[in-house]
Amino acid sequence: MAPILFTATSQFSLESNTAQTLHLLQRCSNMEELRQIHGQMLKTGLVLDEIPASKLLAFCASSNSGNLAYARMVFDRIRRPNTFMWNTMIRGYSNSKEPEEALLLYHQMLCHSVPHNAYTFPFLLKACSSMSVLEETNQIHAHIIKMGFGSEIYTMNSLLNVYSKSGDMNSARLLFDQVAERDTVSWNSMIDGYTKCGEMEMAYEIFNYMPERNIISWTSMISGCVRAGKPKEALNLFHRMQEVAGIKLDNVALAGTLQACADLGALDQGKWIHAYISKNKIEIDPILGCVLIDMYAKCGDLEEAIKVFMGIKEKGVSVWTAMISGYAIHGCGKEALEWIIKMQTAGVEPNQMTFTAILTACSHAGLVHDGKLLFECMQRIHGLKPSIEHYGCMVKLLGQAGLFKEAEELIGNMPIKPNAAIWGALLNACHIHGNLELGKQIGKILIQEDPGHGGRYIHLASIHAAAGEWDQAARVRRQMKEQGVSKLPGCSVIGVDGTLHEFLAGDGSHLHIKEINHMWEQVLERLREEGYKPKLGDLLLELEDKDKETAIHHHSEKLAVTFGLISTKPGMTIRIIKNLRVCEDCHTVIKLISKIYAREIVMRDRTRFHLFKDGNCTCGDYW
Repeated sequence: MAPILFTATSQFSLESNTAQTLHLLQRCSNMEELRQIHGQMLKTGLVLDEIPASKLLAFCASSNSGNLAYARMVFDRIRRPNTFMWNTMIRGYSNSKEPEEALLLYHQMLCHSVPHNAYTFPFLLKACSSMSVLEETNQIHAHIIKMGFGSEIYTMNSLLNVYSKSGDMNSARLLFDQVAERDTVSWNSMIDGYTKCGEMEMAYEIFNYMPERNIISWTSMISGCVRAGKPKEALNLFHRMQEVAGIKLDNVALAGTLQACADLGALDQGKWIHAYISKNKIEIDPILGCVLIDMYAKCGDLEEAIKVFMGIKEKGVSVWTAMISGYAIHGCGKEALEWIIKMQTAGVEPNQMTFTAILTACSHAGLVHDGKLLFECMQRIHGLKPSIEHYGCMVKLLGQAGLFKEAEELIGNMPIKPNAAIWGALLNACHIHGNLELGKQIGKILIQEDPGHGGRYIHLASIHAAAGEWDQAARVRRQMKEQGVSKLPGCSVIGVDGTLHEFLAGDGSHLHIKEINHMWEQVLERLREEGYKPKLGDLLLELEDKDKETAIHHHSEKLAVTFGLISTKPGMTIRIIKNLRVCEDCHTVIKLISKIYAREIVMRDRTRFHLFKDGNCTCGDYW
């Protein structure tokens, strides 16, 4: 059939037929119906009328029930498509899995000298955003200015969005500063871009200058703080947001804030948000469900995590994985294994993240046989290729079990280059088991691989110190200082009556530090009565033993536990979050405190939970 040529609709065309066709197109819900309408339009000649033909094309290209290939077939047979039709096709491709076709169509549009309108560039820029193509974006930016659309706020916002999502914040800022009449979308694009690039200071600057903020503004800042490792700031923003009239919390804002609660171990705030969700009858979708499970698990309340899990209607792989991960960080390896069996019985296939969670559970619980079996099944039965995270779990599992030869063989046979996390897991095992020679070799590799990480130098210096090589230990410490690398200070957080209290190692700035120090002296006296002697092996300070004792007694977790003793009622559980791995001395001290003062003390360190009760720890001294 010859290409369709649009002409003015003939006088004999019945207006009633046109109205009926437009009505049918309006009600059309699937491609089968549309093909029938299209056939009728071909018979009656209405296919030559721009308005019905444009409606036909719009359904094919834009509707969820449409067919982009069919739309392209119709479009290609039109000899002189109008601007609306070109825009319709560009929009269709920009929303599809073939956004590059939108750019190719735009090139054809330029070749045919088709006039643009205010909608052409936003659709085109959406395609650029999907592909993160900066060169093409710059060219389109030039066309926008050349064709006089530089003052169109919708077009400028689309351009800002592309630059921000592509990470080109310099171009985004230049453009933002040139926009005369910015709206909330303009400001939000800049905040989103800065937060995703980790430039939180710039994000705060834009946020604070905003004339009017909406839920997206607040959510972007909260999510950005969580990603940047600033959960405390995220919670502060959430509290500020609640004071703003007219801001209704959505699932994204709630999920971001719950993640901040999880990172801080802020159980009271997390419970408040959960109550808010229930009170306002907000549907707990899989994303919100996963974050709730994660929050309760990371705050030490597995029972509530299970209740949330049971209440989720559609339990996909992410929900099951969140539950298995919760058991993993609590060191409940056998329970995690039971849950992965339940998961598969329910017909849910594990994915890469599920295997990371279950292998982590095995490594925390020392389940070597199960871990090996799962690692093999992951590839052989489930067809999943192990990632660097899976190899890291296996190296940690084997290393902590003292199986150094197997760990080294696994690393040697890895199809990918081992990273600092792999070597770090093996070095930590060397430190635990006293494999000093291997530890020294790995320590040197780690400093080369990760020279900016202070913990690598500390670990190697500890290995040398354990071997009695104090000169070598001092040399590593000097090297660390010369490189300008600092050790991450120990930091512990405890929540009391809804308020978070932060303690740094050796920090004397807390409001109640005098009472804390006084209480610690009493605690120390009781500890000595129980036969406690400080374990100074992990301390590398060039001090006398007496001064080393003073330093180790002011570790952040000891300060936090002591504050918990004076600020909570007898018998209440004390909950602490520590940013680093708990040292051997603090672990011993907290076990004794749980016995002496009849307290349950729940502490989450960098990798796992420790539940101290009656002088014991759920980790079984395996951490």
